[in-house]
Amino acid sequence: MPARWLKLTIAYDGTGYAGWQVQPDKPTVQGAIETAWKEITQENVRISAAGRTDAGVHAHGQVAGLITESRLSDVDLLRALNAVLPNDVAILSIEPAPEGFHATRDAVGKHYRYHIHNGRVPSVFDRYYAWHYPQPLDVAPMHAAAQSLIGRHDFSSFETAGSERPDSVRTIWELNVTRGVQDSADRITIDVRGDGFLYNMVRTIVGTLIEVGKGARDIAWSAQVLAACDRRQAGQTAPPQGLFLVEVEYE
Repeated sequence: MPARWLKLTIAYDGTGYAGWQVQPDKPTVQGAIETAWKEITQENVRISAAGRTDAGVHAHGQVAGLITESRLSDVDLLRALNAVLPNDVAILSIEPAPEGFHATRDAVGKHYRYHIHNGRVPSVFDRYYAWHYPQPLDVAPMHAAAQSLIGRHDFSSFETAGSERPDSVRTIWELNVTRGVQDSADRITIDVRGDGFLYNMVRTIVGTLIEVGKGARDIAWSAQVLAACDRRQAGQTAPPQGLFLVEVEYE
């Protein structure tokens, strides 16, 4: 059977993993899927993902691509993989992809969401899925400060050292900070969509907006941080557990 190119959409709880990318002697999401694939098809495949999420980061809609010669249908592959994968990883869909598909290079946009539990008492059930920040935060100035980051800019100030990217210029299309209502009044959600993201960029944006929300910095500070192109000028890198890769966009 000729080789087929496939696109996989994947959800996972990153709590128990050392990130997406395969690492020696550490559990990773990529490793779990490649192991399951070999068990089902007897093939050794290398999966390319749209984003190499860090340890503790989650995904609602990660996208990965691979090439297979398996005779199993996409429906049978989906069923079989989910039967053998650990219960914190699920393949949501498998569909044909054009020849040469690469989940990273072909992506035109991504949507990330960050959750903050902004209450005095920690949430037992959200401890792996939100950053518990007990100090009061004012969402209105956080959202206002976030608007300075929309557009095409050099985001060097929000990039952790170690990135393999050739440049630090990216475009943010949307950046919204909202607080829940009623029973979720302690939940602050930060949604960001853009054409690409640097290493720890979203988490550093969150850490910077926190400084505004707690009143340590004014709304104009985020624009000053952006213009500085200096990571030392930005806020802390928010912890990983609040971050979710929601969706990857393709043309």
